[in-house]
Amino acid sequence: MNMKNLMKQSLAVAAIMALCTGSVLAEMRVGVVNTVKLMEEAPQARDAQGKIESEFAPREKELVALQRNIRDQEERLNRDGAVMSEAERTKLERDVLGLRRDLNRAQDEFRDDLNIRRNEALSKLQKVMYDATLALAKEQNYDLILGQGVVYASDKVDITALVLKKLNDDFRPGN
Repeated sequence: MNMKNLMKQSLAVAAIMALCTGSVLAEMRVGVVNTVKLMEEAPQARDAQGKIESEFAPREKELVALQRNIRDQEERLNRDGAVMSEAERTKLERDVLGLRRDLNRAQDEFRDDLNIRRNEALSKLQKVMYDATLALAKEQNYDLILGQGVVYASDKVDITALVLKKLNDDFRPGN
C-alpha cells in the first residue's frame, strides 16, 4: 500500500472518530486484522504455496538438468578442446552457446509463469481472507475493521487470531 492511500485511510478513520461523540465511540466495536500474519499462518496460504511448488517442480528439475548439461559440455570443451579438430570444437562451442540461449529463455519463461501463478494465488488468498474477515465482522457485530496501515493496536481490538481461527475452520485441502 502506498503512502498516499495510507494517509487517506488514516484521515478517514480520524474523521470518523472526530465526528462521533463519546457515547457513540463507547458503543462502537472496532477490530484490527494483521494481514501479514494471516498471509504467513493461514492454512490456505500454505496450501497454495505447496500447490505452486509441486506445479513448478518438474520444470525446475528440467532447468537444473539443462544447467548440468551445459556445464558438462563446457568442461568437455575445456578438457578436450585442444585435441579436437577445428570443426568439432566450433560445433561444440555453437552447441554450448545454443544451450545457454535455451537455458536463458527457459529461465525467463519459468520466472514469468511462476510470477503469474503466484499473483493468481495471492489474489485468491486475499479474497478468502477478506471474506473470512467480513463474515467474522458480521457474525460478531463489528462496526469497523482496520487492516493494513495500522501502526499500533492493543490486544483488545486485535482480531487476527479470530480471523485465523475462522480461516482454519473454513479450510478444505485441495480447494
